[in-house]
Amino acid sequence: MLEMVFETGVIDWRGPAPFFFAPVPDRYSNDIRSAAKLVSYGWGVIPVSASIGGVDFTTSLFPKDGNYLLPLKDAVRKNAA
Repeated sequence: MLEMVFETGVIDWRGPAPFFFAPVPDRYSNDIRSAAKLVSYGWGVIPVSASIGGVDFTTSLFPKDGNYLLPLKDAVRKNAA
């Protein structure tokens, strides 16, 4: 199990529907890629448990340009604010 603690900004991705992501810092990318070989369930996404502002949730990291994005559900963003 990998445990990572970091601070990052939030990306507001506008598309047909708005999505919000927290980019995982580059320094974790190699460790995540190594774990992905064992746990990815398709498209390179990786199931994770996360905590932001005391709000615990489950989601999946999305690969993007050699790094990873942590999707932020509306309920998480609102309760962590």
